[in-house]
Amino acid sequence: MATPRITRVFGAVNLGSFRISAIVAGLSETGEMIVLGSAHRASQGIRRGYVTDMREATRAVRDAVERAERMANHSVSRVWIGCSGAGLASKMSRVEIDIGGRRIEQEDIDQLLASARESIQPDGRAVLHAQPAQYTLDGAHGVADPVGLHAERLAVDIHVTLADGAPLRNLTEAVQNAHLEVEGVIGSPVAAGLACLSQEERELGVALVEFGADVTNVAVYADGMIVGLASIQTGSGAITDAIASAFGIRRFQAERLKCVNGSAIASPADHREMIPVDAPGGESSGALARHADDKNRIPRAELVGVITGQLGRLMEDINKALKSLGFGDKRSHQIVFTGAGAELVGLADFAQSALAKPVRIGRAPYLSGLADAHVKPGFSTLAGLILYADADPIDVRTFGAKGQSVSRFGRTSMVARVWQAFREYF
Repeated sequence: MATPRITRVFGAVNLGSFRISAIVAGLSETGEMIVLGSAHRASQGIRRGYVTDMREATRAVRDAVERAERMANHSVSRVWIGCSGAGLASKMSRVEIDIGGRRIEQEDIDQLLASARESIQPDGRAVLHAQPAQYTLDGAHGVADPVGLHAERLAVDIHVTLADGAPLRNLTEAVQNAHLEVEGVIGSPVAAGLACLSQEERELGVALVEFGADVTNVAVYADGMIVGLASIQTGSGAITDAIASAFGIRRFQAERLKCVNGSAIASPADHREMIPVDAPGGESSGALARHADDKNRIPRAELVGVITGQLGRLMEDINKALKSLGFGDKRSHQIVFTGAGAELVGLADFAQSALAKPVRIGRAPYLSGLADAHVKPGFSTLAGLILYADADPIDVRTFGAKGQSVSRFGRTSMVARVWQAFREYF
């Protein structure tokens, strides 16, 4: 069977605190998104979503992208990037215009979105997204496309995602220094939600918990859109640090114990099971771990106890964030965990008990060509970046007066703005 011809190629990079991942995907002539190559490597120079070492971060980005390019046998010069830190926040606004009972035309939608553009008040912060979520006709909510309908009043709800300007510029500069142009910056909860949540879930109401290494983002969806966003400055890395501290071992040993032998659910057999601190044939610190036997093995029950202790504190923070965002008024609301931390065994059961809500684990969606190693919660944001690029959702910042367009982050953006001004005024 002949391979479908690729008509357009997308590149994306997710800059996490634990790993940096990259993907190259192509849109076939049949409309199918095909992953041509994907790769990841350990993160460097990034902490809690912030760039802490520009040189190391740039090197890590370049390495991840080159690995994906080699697998894809295709190079990319422009990429979409995910942002999980930089003080992510969101706000909602509603704009309404008078229709007078007549039939709604596309010009009315354009006028409404242009008015919405003027209503955005970032308060000195950078705007990542400003998207129309749903329309309202004379008080009737949830209208996806009002063109052709009659109404007295037409309104639209706009969801705006904000970030701190300086950290955002550092992220984009780290990518640009790797000789890549930034097509756009996407808030990771937006990308992960696109990858992990169904349209029905977003309409009924759902909370998405992006459980990263250093940051846990909590996003609440209702009526098909994000209605609130909060960031918790801790993640699965805190569990690793707690294990390392409790047993007096090195961090890489603690990370292995968490991933290979760790669990969020205790069992009666845990007290009888001894697990080796060192990997078979792996590097040893030379000293015995605290509470270990003469073969450097620790009781699995103690490992699980450390993990659940840290998870308990995180669930308290998540519960506070959900309450602050107004989530939980209905018993049917579901919570979806994604991110690398969501790969912990037993997390869904633990979270469901702690939060008293139905919980499931959200994974990267099936994409043709995506490696099995990347069909995991830790890569859902990466897949979501590609889906976002393909969907190309409306941004109200593209509507309005001539010359008012969405800011891009490429090196040529200043030249483009000068040329645009020259054409307008001369």
